[in-house]
Amino acid sequence: MSAHDWRKSSYSSEGNACLYVSAPDNATIRLRESDEPDTILTTTPRALGRLIRSAKAGQLDRLGKA
Repeated sequence: MSAHDWRKSSYSSEGNACLYVSAPDNATIRLRESDEPDTILTTTPRALGRLIRSAKAGQLDRLGKA
Protein backbone atom coordinates (compact mmCIF):
# COMPACT_ATOMS: atom_id res chain seq x y z
CA MET A 1 0.00 0.00 0.00
CA SER A 2 1.52 3.32 -1.00
CA ALA A 3 1.79 6.38 1.21
CA HIS A 4 -0.84 8.29 -0.77
CA ASP A 5 -3.51 5.71 0.16
CA TRP A 6 -3.43 6.84 3.80
CA ARG A 7 -5.01 10.02 5.16
CA LYS A 8 -3.92 11.57 8.43
CA SER A 9 -6.67 12.35 10.91
CA SER A 10 -7.41 16.06 11.24
CA TYR A 11 -7.32 15.56 15.03
CA SER A 12 -3.70 14.37 14.97
CA SER A 13 -0.97 16.79 15.98
CA GLU A 14 2.21 17.40 14.02
CA GLY A 15 4.27 15.13 16.31
CA ASN A 16 4.06 11.40 16.92
CA ALA A 17 0.92 9.41 17.75
CA CYS A 18 -0.91 10.32 14.56
CA LEU A 19 -3.82 8.23 13.34
CA TYR A 20 -3.99 7.35 9.66
CA VAL A 21 -7.04 5.99 7.83
CA SER A 22 -7.35 4.17 4.52
CA ALA A 23 -10.50 2.98 2.75
CA PRO A 24 -9.40 0.81 -0.17
CA ASP A 25 -13.01 -0.11 -0.98
CA ASN A 26 -16.54 0.54 0.34
CA ALA A 27 -16.45 -2.45 2.72
CA THR A 28 -13.06 -1.97 4.40
CA ILE A 29 -11.48 0.64 6.63
CA ARG A 30 -7.87 0.37 7.76
CA LEU A 31 -6.35 2.23 10.69
CA ARG A 32 -2.74 2.61 11.71
CA GLU A 33 -0.77 4.70 14.17
CA SER A 34 2.35 6.61 13.14
CA ASP A 35 4.57 4.98 15.79
CA GLU A 36 3.66 1.46 14.55
CA PRO A 37 2.94 1.84 10.82
CA ASP A 38 3.24 -1.90 10.15
CA THR A 39 0.43 -2.67 12.61
CA ILE A 40 -2.83 -2.19 10.73
CA LEU A 41 -6.32 -2.67 12.16
CA THR A 42 -9.01 -3.60 9.64
CA THR A 43 -12.72 -3.06 10.20
CA THR A 44 -15.93 -2.22 8.38
CA PRO A 45 -17.52 1.24 8.13
CA ARG A 46 -20.49 0.01 10.17
CA ALA A 47 -18.37 -1.39 13.02
CA LEU A 48 -16.17 1.72 13.14
CA GLY A 49 -19.29 3.89 13.22
CA ARG A 50 -20.64 1.93 16.19
CA LEU A 51 -17.32 2.31 18.02
CA ILE A 52 -17.23 6.07 17.42
CA ARG A 53 -20.85 6.53 18.52
CA SER A 54 -20.19 4.48 21.69
CA ALA A 55 -17.11 6.56 22.53
CA LYS A 56 -18.97 9.84 21.96
CA ALA A 57 -21.82 8.64 24.19
CA GLY A 58 -19.38 7.84 27.01
CA GLN A 59 -20.15 4.13 26.91
CA LEU A 60 -16.43 3.27 26.88
CA ASP A 61 -15.43 5.53 29.78
CA ARG A 62 -15.51 2.68 32.29
CA LEU A 63 -12.89 0.67 30.37
CA GLY A 64 -9.50 0.67 32.03
CA LYS A 65 -10.91 1.51 35.45
CA ALA A 66 -10.44 -0.93 38.30
